[in-house]
Amino acid sequence: MKGLNVAELPATLVRYLLMFQVTDLLDIAIMVFVLYKVLTLVRSTKAASLLKGLMVFFAALMLSYAFQLHGIYYILSRLVNWGVLALIILFQPEIRRILEQMGSRRFIAFFTHTEAASVMEQMIGQTVLACTEMSQSRTGALIVFEREILLDDMVRSGTVLDAAVSSELLKNIFFVKAPMHDGAVIVRHGRVLGAGCMLPLSKNVNLSRDLGMRHRAGIGMSENSDAVVVIVSEETGSISVAIGGMLKRHLKPETLENLLRNELLPQEDTESDKQKLHPLKMLLRAGKMGGDDDGE
Repeated sequence: MKGLNVAELPATLVRYLLMFQVTDLLDIAIMVFVLYKVLTLVRSTKAASLLKGLMVFFAALMLSYAFQLHGIYYILSRLVNWGVLALIILFQPEIRRILEQMGSRRFIAFFTHTEAASVMEQMIGQTVLACTEMSQSRTGALIVFEREILLDDMVRSGTVLDAAVSSELLKNIFFVKAPMHDGAVIVRHGRVLGAGCMLPLSKNVNLSRDLGMRHRAGIGMSENSDAVVVIVSEETGSISVAIGGMLKRHLKPETLENLLRNELLPQEDTESDKQKLHPLKMLLRAGKMGGDDDGE
């Protein structure tokens, strides 16, 4: 077979570009979306371990074919036929969740950034309202806002839910006589994913002794993930936030809201808002200077 000449490469690329159609673009977009969903699924602990096993399996399959190990290749190739069915059975809950999301309004929110941002705005407002009222009544609370690192293992330790974040829901979950009030609530994409969940305690020996188990669990969760953890003290009613192993205590409701907005809302929106406000500030400043000149 004759190799491709370097001089013919531009002409070959142009020929392929001329053959490119809209259906090809749609084909690529669908494959990218499916790959994104697969990578999102693989980020969980169970899927990550399974992926490593699959890589070892296919490496052994290719090596057995390359070195003509016919017995091993025959066995591994037969296992491939059953492997697809085994994967479907193993990941049945995750596949069902993906299909349910595709049939819901949240699937559309994947493409519409505005709707997703409005959901997060509403979630933050309801969380601040609930924390303010629980702080006044000294009701202990532990709310975990998931970000990039998935917390599926923590969710499975409690009761799995799928509900919009609301002030009444949070207050009912953390009501003293409620069965799930001792655990944590985990929120993903503006929805309560689980309640009564168990969190890892912090291993930091330098923490203050006046911090109880709820604060140590919140700090421990922030040490082991990139989550934002909101804590309401049952003894004092103070509101705290744990991020990256650091605890910010005695927060006012407005400070809590600003902190959650900075940490949970997309940063590009904040930067774009600042850029939009900057010319307005310059205009107002120029107006004030002009008014002063007229007065003098």
